[in-house]
Amino acid sequence: MEVKKPNGTKLIVLGGLGEVGKNMYCVMHNDNIVIIDAGVSFPESELLGIDYVLPDFTFLKENEDKIKALLITHGHEDHIGSIPFLLQSIKIPAIYAPRHAKELIAVKLEDRNIRYDNLNVYTEDTILKFGKIEIEFFRTTHSIPDSHGISLTTPDGRIVTTGDFKFDLTPIGPVADLYKMAKIGHEGVDLLISDSTNALNEGFSTSESKVDDALCEMFDLYPQERIIIATFASNIYRVKHIFETCYKHNRKICVFGRSMENNIKISTEGGYIEHKELLITPDEVKNYKPGEIAILCTGSQGEPLAALSRMSTNSHKHIKLRPDDIVIFSSSAIPGNALSISKIINKLYLNGVRVYTNKALSDLHTSGHANEEELKLMIRLINPKYLMPFHGDYRMLKHHANLGIDCGIPKENTFVIKNGDTLNLINHKITKGESMPGADIYVDGNRIGEIGSTVIKDRKSMANDGILVVIINVDMKKRELLIKPNITTRGFIQVNENEELIKKIENLAEKIIKEQLSDPHSTFAIIKNELVSKLIPYINELTGRKPIILPVILDIKKEAPIETK
Repeated sequence: MEVKKPNGTKLIVLGGLGEVGKNMYCVMHNDNIVIIDAGVSFPESELLGIDYVLPDFTFLKENEDKIKALLITHGHEDHIGSIPFLLQSIKIPAIYAPRHAKELIAVKLEDRNIRYDNLNVYTEDTILKFGKIEIEFFRTTHSIPDSHGISLTTPDGRIVTTGDFKFDLTPIGPVADLYKMAKIGHEGVDLLISDSTNALNEGFSTSESKVDDALCEMFDLYPQERIIIATFASNIYRVKHIFETCYKHNRKICVFGRSMENNIKISTEGGYIEHKELLITPDEVKNYKPGEIAILCTGSQGEPLAALSRMSTNSHKHIKLRPDDIVIFSSSAIPGNALSISKIINKLYLNGVRVYTNKALSDLHTSGHANEEELKLMIRLINPKYLMPFHGDYRMLKHHANLGIDCGIPKENTFVIKNGDTLNLINHKITKGESMPGADIYVDGNRIGEIGSTVIKDRKSMANDGILVVIINVDMKKRELLIKPNITTRGFIQVNENEELIKKIENLAEKIIKEQLSDPHSTFAIIKNELVSKLIPYINELTGRKPIILPVILDIKKEAPIETK
């Protein structure tokens, strides 16, 4: 994956295109590489047993000596989640992150016992220089504190990335630095790399302060009831105004969910969230009346092991639902999670509780990402010659590119590209460069990159069709099958309820083994391959299923009988 020595400046995209997650790309000028973000994505349902999906680091491994720094836009998992895995395989001289993201990264590294001594904090006033790459930052609004866009200038031109953003003129936290964005745009920008997550949503996104008002109304409406709020642990501004709402309504807060606890701890210590005195432990909940308590928990996406899911099945260690409880989903469904969320809501209703979700008439959630009109506003402020949408699937990227065309950017100056593609910036002109082959890297427990598509395919087969084990006892020296093959299955059929089918499989297996044993050149490997290749179509014809076939051959040497006098 070696990239040719660049003439000018190159942008190399390692993740974040054609997907929402694992954002990672690099700016390269001469022998200097600056990485922007290092995120993960979470596996979809077909990636059985996989914990995280990482970008392909091959380009970075091959150009390790050129890497100068990793820059982080903000502290969400799809922008920082790969850092522990990256540091285990590649030397990164320095990491620069906003203060809140820096604390989140430090916790991640501590959890994995990774020591890293050059984790630095930047602010919007910081200016960095690596070779001829000069970097500055500008404040944006997102659902997490300390979110920034980044401007990178080389002798060939200027690249600006927005990071994740929205425009909220009445935010819970600081207002985005519109002046600096406009100033950068006035100075001249060649390429804008802009967040596309909500490109398909019309108009402007709802202000976070509207959600604050809606939550306050819920607390006013139910002063005597216990309120349970499920939201994203990473949505710090939402958590912040939940704290403020509880403070106004004299309610204590009990938190469930490790990620929620970690984020609140970092945010209270960093001064992003006030009223730490409201927090109580699970054991203290019983000391308060329902109207004096609010429970803040994870599980807004229907995750089966999250706190809300366990509450819905009455399996939570500390909280048992009451018929007069109020459950609020202060979130929206991530694509693919709607069914899981629906199941949790149904279980909650079966417990008799009242459930409120985000709807047009009740603003219980707003996204941290820009809608159509906000994307247009960013384009107008930055005023780029070229536009590369990122952070979205293909239709989001394509629609965002069309918004750029509506704002006066020539169609040929928009780039809807994919992971592994490169753009060349030479003398303020951009062309598409070479594409690098790459593949998603899977994390399975402590194994990184060891699980490939073949293993995933086998797991799907086992999940759908089960496994069939053929146990064979042979004497290879005498080329003799000692007893009939023994068949056992898991997830395929019940052996004792399908004796006729099992007998047919045993008979065919016996025939195949005897044929192979009669051939003096046949080995264990050949016997196994013959069993698999002939049993699969036979079983599929009989049952319509293709279980994983696992032959187990035991070489047992028959001893001659001992004569006795």
